[in-house]
Amino acid sequence: MYKISNIYIPKFSVLIISIDLLLLLTAFFGGIILRQAEWDALNFDFYNASRSEALIYVSVMIISMAAMGMYLLETQRSINTILFRLMPSTVLCFGLMTLTFYIFPETYLSRGTLLLVMVLSFFEILLARAILYRWLNISILRPRTLVLGIGKNANDLITHNGESSEYRRQKIVGFVPFPGEERRVPASLVITGKHSLVSLVEQYKAEEIIIAPQERRGGYFPIQELLECKMHGIRVMDIATYFEREYGHIRMDSLYPSWLVLGGGFDQSLLRSTIKRIFDLISSLTLLAVTLPIMLITALLILLEDGFPIFYRQERVGKNGETFMVLKFRSMRKNAEKNKKPQWATTDDPRITKTGNVIRKLRIDELPQIVNVLKNEMSFVGPRPERPYFVDMLSAQVPYYNVRHSVKPGITGWAQVRYPYGSSVEDAIEKLQYDLYYVKNHSLFLDVLILILTVEVVLLGKGSR
Repeated sequence: MYKISNIYIPKFSVLIISIDLLLLLTAFFGGIILRQAEWDALNFDFYNASRSEALIYVSVMIISMAAMGMYLLETQRSINTILFRLMPSTVLCFGLMTLTFYIFPETYLSRGTLLLVMVLSFFEILLARAILYRWLNISILRPRTLVLGIGKNANDLITHNGESSEYRRQKIVGFVPFPGEERRVPASLVITGKHSLVSLVEQYKAEEIIIAPQERRGGYFPIQELLECKMHGIRVMDIATYFEREYGHIRMDSLYPSWLVLGGGFDQSLLRSTIKRIFDLISSLTLLAVTLPIMLITALLILLEDGFPIFYRQERVGKNGETFMVLKFRSMRKNAEKNKKPQWATTDDPRITKTGNVIRKLRIDELPQIVNVLKNEMSFVGPRPERPYFVDMLSAQVPYYNVRHSVKPGITGWAQVRYPYGSSVEDAIEKLQYDLYYVKNHSLFLDVLILILTVEVVLLGKGSR
């Protein structure tokens, strides 16, 4: 794993991006040479010719593929999956390049040249992935891991989200039991007998140790041996840190207060706040300019189907628990909650209008929240704001729920791009794990990453609201 602004990037993703960069540059200059037959290819100056155009094309294509999830480890399953994601990536890139040519005419490439470059890129990347998955043993990129514990927490390292052993994030070489702990892991992987951790690390060639006891209070804990392992260059982490690093969420059932207090993150400095505000303004004004025609059409459709009002204002809880009125396009019938207490919106909610059903799927109903961002009531990226009724209910049931209110809520967020649609207390708890991760690790890099992944949510209809 490589770490950028508290965000861990898998080695496999870094390898794929590096290969794609080389292939895209090759396709770009190869396409230009093929289109410009009168050029002398032997004397072609690859360094000086079309450097800015090459940089723009490669950047746009990488962003397009990232937006389609082509660099997420869990999507690297088969060539069919890659093909399904590569095709819309190419279409998205073509659209963004066309927009770039319109804004910056000096970077213009002829349509024929661009199409040829993109065709070459498509087949080069598809062929490279096919060869990579056929010959590369992905397991060599996974660290050999020794786990302390044999209970439920330790077993979760094997069964998390039903991952097969081929795509698990680590190669577990053995489980070391704690005294009196009930075994929940395969007996064949349990290391019996009395051995020091240092000797086990050497014997099994382990690169890291994950501490995953079922109960941390009292009992035996080999702190001196763990310190010795760390002095020998072995990575040592607890299970909460492991899931934060590998899956981008903070598990509630393995979380304890001292981990939040003593751990890193939670940057609320003036510099971070200033950068985030500038990012909010630039992103919101850009989105407003791009989507203004879509918003005008949406307003007309709502008016024709169900009349006024076009917009829907609702009280939500923001930073530090302060309430504000969120602005959305109305997607439900009038008086949807008349004489009723607040209720969760469901996927097939009968209160949703025909227009509302479309704009909710495409997230168009959220666009008026640009006004909330400009008023500094919301950020562009952050935890989704919830209604006071549900906040009171969830705060009473879910530990650390109010931590999410230490930052401003957002139009989109980490939970929205990582977790499917949710409409229950259980879903709220699951999403809170992602919200806590964002609050702890938020940075400009993570905001940009969420912005890119939001494109995938909108285009492929994934994520939550």
